[in-house]
Amino acid sequence: MSSTAQYSNGYDSTISNLRLNENTAVIYQGFTGKAATANAKDTIAYGTRIVGGISPGKGGSTHLDLPVFNTVDEAMKAVRPHVSAVFVPAKFAAKAIMESIEAEVPLVVSVAEHIPVHDMLRVHEMLRTQSKTRLVGPNCPGIIAPERCRVGIMPYKQYRRGCIGIVSKSGTLSYEAVGATTAVGLGQSTVLGMGGDLLPGTTLADGLRLFFEDDETKGIIVIGEIGGEAELRAADLIREYRQSTPRPKPIVAMVAGKTAPLGRTMGHAGAVLTSRDVPADIKAKALEDAGAVVVPHPGVMGVTMKKLLDV
Repeated sequence: MSSTAQYSNGYDSTISNLRLNENTAVIYQGFTGKAATANAKDTIAYGTRIVGGISPGKGGSTHLDLPVFNTVDEAMKAVRPHVSAVFVPAKFAAKAIMESIEAEVPLVVSVAEHIPVHDMLRVHEMLRTQSKTRLVGPNCPGIIAPERCRVGIMPYKQYRRGCIGIVSKSGTLSYEAVGATTAVGLGQSTVLGMGGDLLPGTTLADGLRLFFEDDETKGIIVIGEIGGEAELRAADLIREYRQSTPRPKPIVAMVAGKTAPLGRTMGHAGAVLTSRDVPADIKAKALEDAGAVVVPHPGVMGVTMKKLLDV
């Protein structure tokens, strides 16, 4: 199976589940744990509609003045969440993700790093046989519709609602792109962290498909890095989009890792350049040839996009 898990069946139809707004209902798995509690407090203060959470054995109680359920299925029946934020340790994360898939939660966001590969293979076996649930992550900052809904660990204070859609493998570089687009007054429609896992639930190409069809998104930023071939698939999709669309949205791109040493993992599991991998400069060239404007670093993304949009 491809590391980008592109399925030609019903899973592709769940891309629209990535759309969030101020009415999006969110639950936490691992709700009463320290990490989820701290995150939930910030996320509630941000204005996100948190409707409860799951902590097995604690069902029927309340936490942060919100209901606690024993299972995701119970939560689905009681509060009908659109999103489950999975805040459980890596060794339990796959089981939690699969529980949400079984309960048909439309969107599952997993931030955990170091989920065993065999566990994620089982998750992908489930994902490709259904058409109700979309997974973001694992090993990612999450997804945010600025000033409306935050699901994840991104430093949200610099995010501003606007017109630029951002999809990124790197969490840190996505924050830089957010800062650059906020600084020039463009803001962001949705910021999606693909994450650095070897087996992501949502890819760069999936993010592009979301933004191509999104009326609020006027320009798109794509950030790739070494490891895997997600950038090449994104380049193919950009080329196809630009050839078939009369007035295509401008796309700014960059690929990190041009000086990465061979064989050394750079930050997270998927960011490693092996002798079998396509180097960063070749990926950047593919994106440029497809019609994206490739920039050297995220600091110039805002001014570059503003020029392309002519605003």
